[in-house]
Amino acid sequence: MADADSSKSLNGLLNGIAQIVYYNNSEITEELLKNELYPDLSVEEFHVLLEKMKGLLKSVASADMDQAQLEAFLTAQVRKQGGGAVSSAQAAALGRFWRSQRARVRESLLALSRWEPALRGLAWRVDLQTSASRGQHQPASAPVALLELETGRAGEDSEFLCLEFDEEKVNQVLQKMAEVQECIDRIVHQS
Repeated sequence: MADADSSKSLNGLLNGIAQIVYYNNSEITEELLKNELYPDLSVEEFHVLLEKMKGLLKSVASADMDQAQLEAFLTAQVRKQGGGAVSSAQAAALGRFWRSQRARVRESLLALSRWEPALRGLAWRVDLQTSASRGQHQPASAPVALLELETGRAGEDSEFLCLEFDEEKVNQVLQKMAEVQECIDRIVHQS
């Protein structure tokens, strides 16, 4: 019976961690988890267990492990020596939790990684402005780039933003985009 209670407590802890970390449920707190699931543990012992399970769950979730990867990972964790090792019961509970919650955690991670409002569409063209369209009497034949951005939040109507660039502004935008790409490349190559 003690093993069943331990398994239920560990399953509750993993669900609580998911509620806090992945589902943004502010009603679940670490203190609540300790008081409800592990009242007999000291604060320090509970914190060690909580951080271990949180770290394991983060590793599994960030890699979006499939069944084979999960089994290999959990086997390695059980065989690990020292304080970082997990028991077979903890590995089994984590395995059960991940099999049942993988899709939901993945959706949560995807939602958290999206920027809002999002770019839904982009249309562009290059035009030559005539003197009549500028309200001037002198001829103007410099090309302009017209850019229409469609943005919006999930479940809301789109908003449209229309931008007009001359050749100099187009070159500045391209330069900034190249700088952003260089920064991304540096970050990717560092990790």
